[in-house]
Amino acid sequence: MPELPEVETVVRTLEYMIHDRQILSVNVVYPKMIEGGVPEFEEKLKGEHFRRFERRGKYLIFRLDHVTLVSHLRMEGKFYVQAPDEPKDRHMHVIFTLDDGTQLRYRDTRKFGRMFLTDLDYDFAHFHDLGPEPFDEAFNPDYVHAYRKKRSEPLKSLLLDQSFTAGIGNIYADEILSACGLRPGRSCRRITRKDEENLVDNTRKILSEAIAAGGTTIRSYTSSLGVTGLFQNDCCVHARKTCARCGTEIHMKRIGGRSSYYCPQCQK
Repeated sequence: MPELPEVETVVRTLEYMIHDRQILSVNVVYPKMIEGGVPEFEEKLKGEHFRRFERRGKYLIFRLDHVTLVSHLRMEGKFYVQAPDEPKDRHMHVIFTLDDGTQLRYRDTRKFGRMFLTDLDYDFAHFHDLGPEPFDEAFNPDYVHAYRKKRSEPLKSLLLDQSFTAGIGNIYADEILSACGLRPGRSCRRITRKDEENLVDNTRKILSEAIAAGGTTIRSYTSSLGVTGLFQNDCCVHARKTCARCGTEIHMKRIGGRSSYYCPQCQK
């Protein structure tokens, strides 16, 4: 699943490609992808312009003239900006025809992605119980201490909890814990104040580096908008055979149903 850096990359790339473009028409091929009525969705978007581009957690937010369009890519969702005469396959489920002669196409092989409309000035601060963004001032060592002291789950599960902080997924949780020297299975209760500070600092550092690299191109996440994710070249532990720091063989264990990679030497 695309995580914060991948979604941020898609949002900023779309901002560059379709900023201020007007939507001439919308064709929803797979109605279940739209939360709410499809005819209303198509009609409300007709004539709107893409004005502002935002992200909340793993959600893409498009502020238009009178409404806000929200999209979640889920497992396989991708946006393409293409000419109308370019071939469409059976996985193109929502097509926006734009005023410059191009189309914004949403492709999703597994059909898990969702879109919906909300008010233009909708405040996403507490949207779906999402926690603070990793780059917000509210995400700080005091916040980490207050949140985790009442919990006992593994640190990996804490980082994946979107109500703790929004946008971190499996890949970056492994890399953050690697940078902190903490094993993914360690209990939230068994970390120090210094560990809390390191979690905040390394979360921001790892995510910043991943955004700068255009995200991570692993398995199904590809550069559908012409941007190639390169962060996989910098991964220290995730899906690696040996640790990029010390060369020790990487171990993998299942935590909360997710594959968790760590170095037994660097992460004591």
